[in-house]
Amino acid sequence: MIHAASSVHSASAAEPPTAVQVQITTAGDNVAPHIALLLPLKSRSPALARAAEVVQEGFAAASSVQRGIPVRIYASADESKDVITLYHQAIANGALAVVGPLTHDGVSTLAGYPGINVPTLALNTTEKTNYSYNLYFFGLPVENEAREIAHLATNSKLRNATIISTGTPLSKRLASAFAEEWINLGGTITAEVLFQDDYSVLTNLPVAPWPEGTEPKPASAVTDDGEPLAAGRPLPPPIAPGNMAFIAADHEKARLIRPYLNPTLPVYATSMVFKGNANTLANYDLNEIHFVDMPWLLQPDHPAVMIYPHSSSLLEPEVDRLYALGIDSYRLVYALLANQPNNVLPLDGVTGRIRLNGQQFQREPLPAFFRQGLGLTTETLAALNASKAAAKAALKQAENASSAPAVSAPK
Repeated sequence: MIHAASSVHSASAAEPPTAVQVQITTAGDNVAPHIALLLPLKSRSPALARAAEVVQEGFAAASSVQRGIPVRIYASADESKDVITLYHQAIANGALAVVGPLTHDGVSTLAGYPGINVPTLALNTTEKTNYSYNLYFFGLPVENEAREIAHLATNSKLRNATIISTGTPLSKRLASAFAEEWINLGGTITAEVLFQDDYSVLTNLPVAPWPEGTEPKPASAVTDDGEPLAAGRPLPPPIAPGNMAFIAADHEKARLIRPYLNPTLPVYATSMVFKGNANTLANYDLNEIHFVDMPWLLQPDHPAVMIYPHSSSLLEPEVDRLYALGIDSYRLVYALLANQPNNVLPLDGVTGRIRLNGQQFQREPLPAFFRQGLGLTTETLAALNASKAAAKAALKQAENASSAPAVSAPK
């Protein structure tokens, strides 16, 4: 059962996608063991309030599968101001563990509080380093994905990176996180390019040159049979091995950038470029970009994902990721309650494979790529190709059967 421990609750909050009904109770009128969920459900920011509602829905979805200690919701208007008071209320009401707050400012405020005496899972990060041993962190910082991309590209034997950013604060953070990790891994930053709708910076993208004497021969103007090639846009010369480009941008900007890059250049990005597989036409513009994202979006048919109900409303991918955060945060707080999180880690979560590094729960997202208008993993591509091959074989068999001569019955 999920309760709200605030007498005021957002009237627009979506009901969790389970049979569990959110009940409104006044804080302190029912002291009993529970898990406290601290979220900015009363925020003046509609986007933040909606994010909190979706995390709550995901938490409820997990609780409907793994039923256990009751959950109470403590709604906040401004976590940087309310979080300590709500934390006090939760403990006074008998909370055995606390999940939240959700915002960076809220987490930073809580991290400075010395009275954290029950397992507490914050749903964001902080730059503070002096905090209670009972405080743990779990979230979806996209900067971590940029660092993960640096590892993936390094493992693919790529060493020279050109970073393409758009100048927004988030793009700058992504570029910085990737560059720092890339250099730590021994890579070289060839150039950092600022794209602001000037496509010439993409067609003349700076990359590391071919080693002397290894440059490829100019492309032939005829086919192997001696026939002239069809007139059209000439292909650019291939990029030297070891180069790659990192696009520190969102889906819309990446769609503008990718078609202007040399097709022989390996291109990487974060989950910000993936908005689901519903719009295959848009995804074709992102062809062969490598990215990372969570199983919740990339492997919806995986048994570990299918066990949890989805939201009753259709969620955009960037919002659906918060729903998945709610699911995995419920699972992690139970590991903390058992006081032996390492016994269940690494955890195959719906957000990725989760490990504990100090007080930080770190998730390893799935590598993926765009092909055939879809965001695919190696496994989902193999399944797609197998399905197509089976359909082709069945069609051929049907055609053969229809064209076979009729056999006359013996007289």
